[in-house]
Amino acid sequence: MAATYKDAGVDLDVYAESMSRLPRLMHRTFSPRVIPSDGGFAGLFSLDFNGKLFARNYVDPVLVSGTDGVGTKLKIAQLTRRHNTVGIDLVAMCVNDLLCTGAEPLFFLDYVAMGKDDPSRLEQIVEGISDGCVAGDMALLGGETAIMPDMYGDEDYDLAGFAVGVVEKRRLINGKLIGEGDVVLGMASSGLHSNGFSLVRKVIDDAKLDWNHCPAPFGGKSLAEVCLEPTRIYTKTLRSVQSHYQVKQVLHGIAHITGGGFEENLDRILPSDVDAVIEPGSWERPMIFDWLQTTGDVAESEMRRVFNMGIGMALVVSDFYASSIATQISDLGIACVPIGKITTGSGKVQYTD
Repeated sequence: MAATYKDAGVDLDVYAESMSRLPRLMHRTFSPRVIPSDGGFAGLFSLDFNGKLFARNYVDPVLVSGTDGVGTKLKIAQLTRRHNTVGIDLVAMCVNDLLCTGAEPLFFLDYVAMGKDDPSRLEQIVEGISDGCVAGDMALLGGETAIMPDMYGDEDYDLAGFAVGVVEKRRLINGKLIGEGDVVLGMASSGLHSNGFSLVRKVIDDAKLDWNHCPAPFGGKSLAEVCLEPTRIYTKTLRSVQSHYQVKQVLHGIAHITGGGFEENLDRILPSDVDAVIEPGSWERPMIFDWLQTTGDVAESEMRRVFNMGIGMALVVSDFYASSIATQISDLGIACVPIGKITTGSGKVQYTD
């Protein structure tokens, strides 16, 4: 009997059904700068608007790109069959990095690798990616789905994302303006975001808890619901701040606080002659962090090294503008408070305790 691709684990008819479900999820993210090219081999995007009303009139535009994944948070989605939020995480981990340069996000591409094609599951995943792109104000311009039997189990999949943005060179944020006396503002995270989940799963597995378990601190939410809370996307909030201060560069530095915490993210943007002194008690930590620390008997130093601890973005701003920026961000619905100061030093993050 002749061998077929279907016998090898890839059903092209099912693949075609999967692809037919995705265009609507892309189209809802399109802006007028997207040049329709359904069925083409690549997505098309115009750098500027044609109409004068929205024209950016770039003088010296710099393209900014970034890529990331979701990590082992995907294992929880797969174990609990909750697939419609990890796509938001995928977009967030990429777009939040772009924002650290002051860039305007433009478009996003995704790559989904699966052990077995499942049109419904793929649609849920891409629905989350589409939701993330809407929140990040960027177009889902295209993507790729790979069916890879033997590389992945039937219920397994992995995600990668690729984001592109643009910033005027004179408005580029790179940390060079950071100086002694600046204030570090912390923008609240939505929880764990998408880092440290190998430790999260170990704590929960060692405690012999089910993902549907509802510990007392979480108000009836299950561990799956709390742990799968999507990564917060900061595009619209930061754009509002940038639009408010169009002449003066008040944002001296922006750090996306991901795996490695402050010490491996904020110190990336510090000049070599200053330190960032962080006050850990200056913000409210989401309950999941204290619960994980207590349940797993995790040292505070390890918690700080692995998780964001409740701060998704750190902004280094002029002391003169710090209060007004914090108020503006808080009024937009994201808690923002001073969490530290810039002092003379050697380019490191320090803690007050």
